[in-house]
Amino acid sequence: MLGKSLSSALMTLDSRTSFFLSSPDLATAAPIMNVNLSNGVPTHVLQGTWASILPSRKWELHSTVQTENLTFSDENKKKWEVCKQALSAFKFSVEEEDKILGKAFGHIHSPYWGEERKKVVPTYELVNEILDYLRSLSLSDDDLAKLLKKFPEVLGCSLKHELRTNVQVLEKEWGIKGKSLRNLLLRNPKVLGYNVDCKGDCMAQCTRCWVRF
Repeated sequence: MLGKSLSSALMTLDSRTSFFLSSPDLATAAPIMNVNLSNGVPTHVLQGTWASILPSRKWELHSTVQTENLTFSDENKKKWEVCKQALSAFKFSVEEEDKILGKAFGHIHSPYWGEERKKVVPTYELVNEILDYLRSLSLSDDDLAKLLKKFPEVLGCSLKHELRTNVQVLEKEWGIKGKSLRNLLLRNPKVLGYNVDCKGDCMAQCTRCWVRF
């Protein structure tokens, strides 16, 4: 039975999608075969076949999308590393810290900014000031970790002209404050960065527009 299952699965092989065999203790994995799922064989059938043959291994589909590399001068690299210390309370991985800061300050492309965000190396004080303000809105460090993963760009928003102003709008015009404000920010943190109100006459800045609220 096992031989027939394996033989049936192998009939669907071609070169369109790469699968990799990996082990938890291996840093890299090499592709060993190509699998085409377009011949009508349900995914769960193949998964069941491989799982029964290799119970101590797992199969992973690896994307070919390239990640962006962050490059700095020696001076800016030191500033970047110091800045990452402001995120240490949230227990992010090094890669997550780079991604959060990279998206917030233009080093990694984010649709949120469009084309307007210039690359900036922030200071520790700037990032910490934003975090302290967010904590003042009754957000715990666990809350902030969730918020930063959902909306890392918040660290690159203006504290005076966006964060504080938008919180005031939410309180005065919508009566949202305290626990209700906390719940809103966890659900839709991008409201902190809204700085456009097209009132239905689109200005092509939809990611930062109050019309989305």
